[in-house]
Amino acid sequence: MEIIRPGPLATVQDQGRFGFRDRGVPVCGAMDRQALRLGNLLVGNCPGAASIEITLGGFVARFQEDAHFALTGAQTTARLNTVSFSAWRRYFARKGDTLQTGPPVSGTRTYLAVEGGIEVAPVMGSRSTFLKGGLGGLEGRALKQGDVLFLGAPAPRGSVDPILELPPELIPDYSENALLRVLPGAQIGRLSPRGRQTFFSSRYLVSARSDRMGSILCGPPVELTHGADIISDGAFPGAVQVPGNGQPVILGSDCQTTGGYVKAATVIDVDLPLAAQLGPGAAVRFALVSLDEARLAYLKNEYLIRRMYEKNLKAGERQ
Repeated sequence: MEIIRPGPLATVQDQGRFGFRDRGVPVCGAMDRQALRLGNLLVGNCPGAASIEITLGGFVARFQEDAHFALTGAQTTARLNTVSFSAWRRYFARKGDTLQTGPPVSGTRTYLAVEGGIEVAPVMGSRSTFLKGGLGGLEGRALKQGDVLFLGAPAPRGSVDPILELPPELIPDYSENALLRVLPGAQIGRLSPRGRQTFFSSRYLVSARSDRMGSILCGPPVELTHGADIISDGAFPGAVQVPGNGQPVILGSDCQTTGGYVKAATVIDVDLPLAAQLGPGAAVRFALVSLDEARLAYLKNEYLIRRMYEKNLKAGERQ
């Protein structure tokens, strides 16, 4: 696949780089892991195969061999040559076909999954790009015009079969007014009663300074009892930090491995895709839930994916 135009930012990402945080290496990987996972399932890849994360559209590429592909994540206008098509479905491109995506209609990041996955050299067990560290992906950098990406061999049929159709329940609504469910953070006790009330009742807007390290929010400052600084401890994607200015920050896939700011909350797993798709100017609120509620939401999501597999297997047997 040849990159004709990468848009504002396009990188190779998979499910992330695990096992090296003790050495200061972030997890990285797709910001919206659910979208990457479902895109891979649509084209018959293993769930964690490397795909292209496209931020804010403007992406154009030419297929240099026949391949199935799918777009997931942010809803966007897309065309294969001159024919428009929708996301969250599998399509077939022939050698020489050109794919292009426009600005997202909702959400921020679109994922291009291609049959066989993007074949770049793994670094520390992952093909994900860590931009600030200059490793992984294609030479540790964002894609640029003229880059050529090789595709891996398609998975043997029967080992990972393409999904015929996604159930509507698995296609998210990336709202510009997101409600993120959170668990109490490790230092939630450092929020004053007024600060806690502010955090859970206020509407925050996403700053244009946000990136893959974190979404910087703007809104009523969260009052703390003993300042924002703590002895540095583990930081992770989904943690909501409150620095000295009282403006929350939702940590993203490229976040640091340790941090010295109060962690007020943690976004639950199934809502991380909603957080990942927040663009500049989007609004967000936080809702406190219990661990049981978070676990139930996670199990429901996994059940829907498992049921989709079972339906697909039965359909394949009938064929």
